[in-house]
Amino acid sequence: MRLSYTVDAAHDSRAIRQLAMSPLRLSVKLWKHIKWNGTILVNGKPCRDASLRVKAGDELTMLWQEASPVVPVDRPLDILYEDEAFLIVNKPAAMIIHPTHREARDTLVHAVAGYFQRRGECVGIHPLYRLDRDTTGIVILAKSAHIQHAMTQHHGQIDREYLALAQGRLDREKGCIDMPIGRDMSKANHWQVRADGKRALTEYKVIASWPAYSLLKIHLLTGRTHQIRVHLAALGHPLLGDAAYGGPCNMMQRQALHAWRVRFIHPDTGKEIRLEASLPEDMRRLILSEIVSRETSLEENEGKKAK
Repeated sequence: MRLSYTVDAAHDSRAIRQLAMSPLRLSVKLWKHIKWNGTILVNGKPCRDASLRVKAGDELTMLWQEASPVVPVDRPLDILYEDEAFLIVNKPAAMIIHPTHREARDTLVHAVAGYFQRRGECVGIHPLYRLDRDTTGIVILAKSAHIQHAMTQHHGQIDREYLALAQGRLDREKGCIDMPIGRDMSKANHWQVRADGKRALTEYKVIASWPAYSLLKIHLLTGRTHQIRVHLAALGHPLLGDAAYGGPCNMMQRQALHAWRVRFIHPDTGKEIRLEASLPEDMRRLILSEIVSRETSLEENEGKKAK
Protein backbone atom coordinates (compact mmCIF):
# COMPACT_ATOMS: atom_id res chain seq x y z
CA MET A 1 0.00 0.00 0.00
CA ARG A 2 1.12 3.56 -0.73
CA LEU A 3 0.02 6.83 0.87
CA SER A 4 1.47 10.16 -0.26
CA TYR A 5 1.01 13.65 1.16
CA THR A 6 2.46 17.03 0.21
CA VAL A 7 2.96 19.05 3.39
CA ASP A 8 0.88 22.23 3.31
CA ALA A 9 1.56 25.55 5.04
CA ALA A 10 -0.78 24.72 7.91
CA HIS A 11 1.39 21.74 8.84
CA ASP A 12 4.81 23.29 8.26
CA SER A 13 7.49 22.13 10.75
CA ARG A 14 5.32 19.30 12.13
CA ALA A 15 6.93 15.99 13.08
CA ILE A 16 6.16 12.99 10.88
CA ARG A 17 4.43 11.21 13.75
CA GLN A 18 2.14 14.23 14.19
CA LEU A 19 1.23 14.20 10.50
CA ALA A 20 0.39 10.50 10.73
CA MET A 21 -2.41 11.33 13.18
CA SER A 22 -3.51 14.52 11.41
CA PRO A 23 -4.02 15.22 8.56
CA LEU A 24 -3.28 11.65 7.38
CA ARG A 25 -5.70 10.22 9.97
CA LEU A 26 -3.90 6.92 10.39
CA SER A 27 -5.05 4.66 13.20
CA VAL A 28 -2.54 4.09 15.99
CA LYS A 29 -2.29 0.44 14.98
CA LEU A 30 -1.54 1.21 11.33
CA TRP A 31 0.97 3.94 12.21
CA LYS A 32 2.90 1.50 14.40
CA HIS A 33 2.84 -1.08 11.59
CA ILE A 34 4.24 1.44 9.10
CA LYS A 35 6.83 2.74 11.55
CA TRP A 36 8.25 -0.69 12.38
CA ASN A 37 7.50 -2.75 9.27
CA GLY A 38 6.95 -0.27 6.45
CA THR A 39 8.94 2.46 4.72
CA ILE A 40 8.74 6.23 5.21
CA LEU A 41 10.09 8.48 2.47
CA VAL A 42 10.66 12.23 2.66
CA ASN A 43 11.16 13.69 -0.82
CA GLY A 44 11.93 10.19 -2.08
CA LYS A 45 14.60 9.43 0.55
CA PRO A 46 14.13 6.84 3.34
CA CYS A 47 13.59 8.26 6.82
CA ARG A 48 13.64 6.32 10.08
CA ASP A 49 13.21 9.27 12.42
CA ALA A 50 9.51 9.72 13.18
CA SER A 51 10.30 12.93 15.08
CA LEU A 52 11.78 14.59 11.98
CA ARG A 53 10.07 17.90 11.28
CA VAL A 54 9.15 18.40 7.65
CA LYS A 55 8.57 21.64 5.80
CA ALA A 56 5.74 22.93 3.63
CA GLY A 57 6.18 21.51 0.13
CA ASP A 58 7.94 18.34 1.28
CA GLU A 59 6.57 15.09 -0.15
CA LEU A 60 5.86 12.49 2.52
CA THR A 61 5.28 8.90 1.36
CA MET A 62 4.42 5.85 3.45
CA LEU A 63 4.68 2.32 2.06
CA TRP A 64 3.57 -0.90 3.71
CA GLN A 65 2.56 -4.45 2.90
CA GLU A 66 -1.00 -5.41 3.66
CA ALA A 67 -2.47 -8.86 3.17
CA SER A 68 -5.12 -10.91 4.92
CA PRO A 69 -4.12 -14.03 6.88
CA VAL A 70 -7.42 -15.67 5.86
CA VAL A 71 -7.16 -18.88 3.83
CA PRO A 72 -8.44 -18.17 0.28
CA VAL A 73 -11.52 -20.14 -0.85
CA ASP A 74 -12.82 -20.41 -4.40
CA ARG A 75 -16.41 -19.28 -3.99
CA PRO A 76 -18.40 -16.99 -6.30
CA LEU A 77 -19.00 -13.36 -5.38
CA ASP A 78 -21.71 -10.99 -6.58
CA ILE A 79 -19.55 -7.88 -7.05
CA LEU A 80 -21.37 -4.56 -7.26
CA TYR A 81 -18.39 -2.19 -7.35
CA GLU A 82 -14.61 -2.23 -7.14
CA ASP A 83 -11.75 0.27 -7.29
CA GLU A 84 -8.33 0.62 -5.65
CA ALA A 85 -9.87 1.36 -2.26
CA PHE A 86 -13.02 -0.78 -2.06
CA LEU A 87 -14.64 -4.07 -2.98
CA ILE A 88 -18.42 -3.96 -2.55
CA VAL A 89 -20.44 -7.16 -2.80
CA ASN A 90 -24.00 -8.43 -2.50
CA LYS A 91 -23.88 -11.03 0.29
CA PRO A 92 -26.16 -14.08 0.06
CA ALA A 93 -28.01 -15.66 2.97
CA ALA A 94 -26.35 -18.38 5.08
CA MET A 95 -22.96 -16.65 5.02
CA ILE A 96 -21.22 -14.92 7.92
CA ILE A 97 -18.76 -12.08 7.41
CA HIS A 98 -15.86 -13.21 9.64
CA PRO A 99 -14.81 -16.72 10.72
CA THR A 100 -15.94 -17.63 14.22
CA HIS A 101 -13.37 -20.43 14.58
CA ARG A 102 -10.03 -21.34 13.01
CA GLU A 103 -11.38 -24.16 10.86
CA ALA A 104 -14.08 -22.01 9.21
CA ARG A 105 -13.77 -21.73 5.43
CA ASP A 106 -17.23 -20.58 4.32
CA THR A 107 -17.23 -16.89 5.29
CA LEU A 108 -17.35 -13.79 3.14
CA VAL A 109 -13.75 -12.85 3.91
CA HIS A 110 -12.60 -16.33 2.78
CA ALA A 111 -14.42 -15.88 -0.53
CA VAL A 112 -12.94 -12.39 -0.94
CA ALA A 113 -9.46 -13.72 -0.17
CA GLY A 114 -9.95 -16.30 -2.94
CA TYR A 115 -11.04 -13.58 -5.34
CA PHE A 116 -7.94 -11.48 -4.65
CA GLN A 117 -5.66 -14.53 -4.92
CA ARG A 118 -7.07 -15.40 -8.36
CA ARG A 119 -6.36 -11.83 -9.46
CA GLY A 120 -2.87 -11.84 -7.99
CA GLU A 121 -3.66 -8.94 -5.64
CA CYS A 122 -2.02 -8.56 -2.23
CA VAL A 123 -4.41 -6.32 -0.31
CA GLY A 124 -6.18 -6.25 3.01
CA ILE A 125 -9.75 -7.37 3.66
CA HIS A 126 -11.58 -5.01 6.02
CA PRO A 127 -15.41 -5.16 6.15
CA LEU A 128 -16.72 -1.77 7.25
CA TYR A 129 -19.73 -3.25 9.04
CA ARG A 130 -21.36 -6.62 9.58
CA LEU A 131 -24.55 -8.24 8.41
CA ASP A 132 -26.04 -11.21 10.24
CA ARG A 133 -25.58 -14.64 8.70
CA ASP A 134 -29.02 -14.70 7.11
CA THR A 135 -29.30 -11.01 6.24
CA THR A 136 -28.62 -10.45 2.55
CA GLY A 137 -27.33 -7.43 0.70
CA ILE A 138 -24.55 -4.90 0.38
CA VAL A 139 -21.28 -5.24 2.28
CA ILE A 140 -18.46 -2.73 1.81
CA LEU A 141 -14.91 -4.02 2.24
CA ALA A 142 -11.89 -1.70 2.38
CA LYS A 143 -8.66 -2.89 0.81
CA SER A 144 -6.49 -1.16 3.41
CA ALA A 145 -6.58 -0.42 7.12
CA HIS A 146 -6.14 3.26 6.28
CA ILE A 147 -9.38 3.40 4.26
CA GLN A 148 -11.17 1.34 6.92
CA HIS A 149 -10.12 3.79 9.63
CA ALA A 150 -11.15 6.79 7.52
CA MET A 151 -14.60 5.30 6.85
CA THR A 152 -15.50 4.08 10.32
CA GLN A 153 -14.85 7.14 12.50
CA HIS A 154 -18.52 8.12 12.47
CA HIS A 155 -21.60 5.97 11.86
CA GLY A 156 -23.18 8.51 9.53
CA GLN A 157 -20.34 8.34 7.01
CA ILE A 158 -22.10 5.41 5.34
CA ASP A 159 -25.80 5.90 4.65
CA ARG A 160 -27.56 2.50 4.65
CA GLU A 161 -31.11 1.53 3.73
CA TYR A 162 -32.71 -1.87 4.19
CA LEU A 163 -35.84 -3.58 2.92
CA ALA A 164 -37.67 -5.78 5.40
CA LEU A 165 -40.84 -7.85 5.59
CA ALA A 166 -42.43 -7.48 9.01
CA GLN A 167 -45.35 -9.39 10.47
CA GLY A 168 -48.75 -7.67 10.35
CA ARG A 169 -49.67 -4.07 9.58
CA LEU A 170 -47.99 -1.21 11.39
CA ASP A 171 -50.17 1.48 12.96
CA ARG A 172 -48.15 4.31 11.45
CA GLU A 173 -47.02 4.66 7.83
CA LYS A 174 -43.63 5.97 8.91
CA GLY A 175 -41.76 6.80 12.08
CA CYS A 176 -38.55 6.66 14.06
CA ILE A 177 -38.06 3.94 16.66
CA ASP A 178 -36.03 5.32 19.58
CA MET A 179 -35.42 2.45 22.01
CA PRO A 180 -32.16 1.57 23.79
CA ILE A 181 -30.71 -1.86 23.05
CA GLY A 182 -28.60 -4.05 25.32
CA ARG A 183 -27.52 -7.64 25.58
CA ASP A 184 -30.10 -10.21 26.70
CA MET A 185 -28.23 -11.96 29.49
CA SER A 186 -30.62 -14.91 29.46
CA LYS A 187 -29.83 -15.93 25.85
CA ALA A 188 -26.56 -16.26 23.94
CA ASN A 189 -26.11 -13.86 21.02
CA HIS A 190 -29.45 -12.24 21.76
CA TRP A 191 -30.30 -8.58 22.30
CA GLN A 192 -33.30 -6.74 23.67
CA VAL A 193 -34.76 -3.32 24.36
CA ARG A 194 -33.69 -2.37 27.87
CA ALA A 195 -33.42 0.89 29.79
CA ASP A 196 -29.69 0.49 30.48
CA GLY A 197 -28.85 -0.25 26.84
CA LYS A 198 -27.27 2.03 24.25
CA ARG A 199 -29.46 4.43 22.36
CA ALA A 200 -30.66 3.03 19.04
CA LEU A 201 -32.55 4.91 16.31
CA THR A 202 -34.30 3.26 13.38
CA GLU A 203 -36.30 5.17 10.77
CA TYR A 204 -38.91 3.22 8.81
CA LYS A 205 -41.47 3.77 6.07
CA VAL A 206 -44.19 1.34 5.02
CA ILE A 207 -43.96 0.80 1.26
CA ALA A 208 -46.79 -1.74 0.95
CA SER A 209 -48.97 -3.97 3.14
CA TRP A 210 -50.71 -7.32 2.82
CA PRO A 211 -53.02 -9.02 5.33
CA ALA A 212 -50.19 -10.92 7.04
CA TYR A 213 -47.14 -8.69 6.55
CA SER A 214 -45.76 -5.33 5.45
CA LEU A 215 -42.82 -4.25 3.32
CA LEU A 216 -40.70 -1.61 5.05
CA LYS A 217 -37.89 0.63 3.93
CA ILE A 218 -35.54 1.13 6.88
CA HIS A 219 -32.81 3.68 7.47
CA LEU A 220 -30.33 3.08 10.27
CA LEU A 221 -29.30 6.11 12.30
CA THR A 222 -27.24 4.01 14.71
CA GLY A 223 -25.56 0.64 14.28
CA ARG A 224 -26.41 -1.63 17.20
CA THR A 225 -26.22 -5.40 16.92
CA HIS A 226 -29.51 -6.88 15.62
CA GLN A 227 -30.98 -3.36 15.78
CA ILE A 228 -33.69 -3.72 13.13
CA ARG A 229 -34.68 -7.17 14.33
CA VAL A 230 -34.91 -6.10 17.99
CA HIS A 231 -36.76 -2.85 17.29
CA LEU A 232 -39.44 -4.39 15.09
CA ALA A 233 -39.94 -7.26 17.52
CA ALA A 234 -40.38 -4.71 20.31
CA LEU A 235 -43.12 -3.01 18.27
CA GLY A 236 -44.91 -6.34 17.94
CA HIS A 237 -43.98 -6.71 14.27
CA PRO A 238 -41.00 -9.11 14.10
CA LEU A 239 -39.41 -9.92 10.78
CA LEU A 240 -40.81 -12.84 8.82
CA GLY A 241 -38.60 -15.88 9.37
CA ASP A 242 -36.84 -14.40 12.40
CA ALA A 243 -37.40 -17.24 14.86
CA ALA A 244 -34.89 -15.79 17.34
CA TYR A 245 -37.10 -12.74 17.88
CA GLY A 246 -40.54 -14.28 17.50
CA GLY A 247 -41.09 -13.94 13.77
CA PRO A 248 -43.33 -16.43 11.92
CA CYS A 249 -41.44 -19.00 9.81
CA ASN A 250 -44.20 -20.32 7.57
CA MET A 251 -43.39 -17.91 4.71
CA MET A 252 -39.63 -17.33 5.08
CA GLN A 253 -36.90 -19.67 6.29
CA ARG A 254 -34.63 -16.80 7.39
CA GLN A 255 -35.16 -13.25 8.65
CA ALA A 256 -36.61 -11.18 5.81
CA LEU A 257 -33.99 -8.45 5.85
CA HIS A 258 -31.98 -7.13 2.90
CA ALA A 259 -29.28 -4.40 2.89
CA TRP A 260 -30.70 -2.63 -0.15
CA ARG A 261 -28.81 0.60 -0.67
CA VAL A 262 -25.62 2.34 0.42
CA ARG A 263 -24.37 5.85 -0.17
CA PHE A 264 -21.07 7.40 0.90
CA ILE A 265 -18.43 9.91 -0.10
CA HIS A 266 -15.29 8.26 -1.46
CA PRO A 267 -12.40 9.31 0.84
CA ASP A 268 -9.90 9.46 -2.05
CA THR A 269 -11.93 11.08 -4.82
CA GLY A 270 -14.57 13.03 -2.89
CA LYS A 271 -17.23 11.63 -5.21
CA GLU A 272 -20.52 10.16 -3.98
CA ILE A 273 -20.89 6.41 -4.43
CA ARG A 274 -24.49 5.10 -4.59
CA LEU A 275 -25.24 1.41 -4.96
CA GLU A 276 -28.32 -0.80 -4.88
CA ALA A 277 -28.61 -4.60 -4.57
CA SER A 278 -31.65 -6.35 -6.02
CA LEU A 279 -33.91 -8.31 -3.69
CA PRO A 280 -33.18 -12.03 -3.26
CA GLU A 281 -35.70 -14.49 -4.64
CA ASP A 282 -37.18 -15.57 -1.29
CA MET A 283 -38.26 -11.99 -0.51
CA ARG A 284 -39.15 -11.12 -4.09
CA ARG A 285 -41.71 -13.92 -4.35
CA LEU A 286 -43.68 -12.42 -1.44
CA ILE A 287 -44.05 -8.97 -2.98
CA LEU A 288 -44.62 -7.39 -6.36
CA SER A 289 -41.26 -6.39 -7.80
CA GLU A 290 -42.76 -3.24 -9.31
CA ILE A 291 -43.43 -1.93 -5.80
CA VAL A 292 -39.72 -1.56 -5.09
CA SER A 293 -39.12 -0.22 -8.59
CA ARG A 294 -41.85 2.38 -8.07
CA GLU A 295 -40.27 3.42 -4.78
CA THR A 296 -36.96 3.95 -6.56
CA SER A 297 -38.59 6.01 -9.31
CA LEU A 298 -40.47 8.20 -6.83
CA GLU A 299 -37.28 8.98 -4.91
CA GLU A 300 -35.41 9.82 -8.10
CA ASN A 301 -38.18 12.21 -9.15
CA GLU A 302 -38.25 13.83 -5.72
CA GLY A 303 -34.50 14.32 -5.94
CA LYS A 304 -34.80 16.04 -9.33
CA LYS A 305 -37.53 18.35 -8.01
CA ALA A 306 -35.39 19.26 -5.01
CA LYS A 307 -32.61 20.36 -7.33
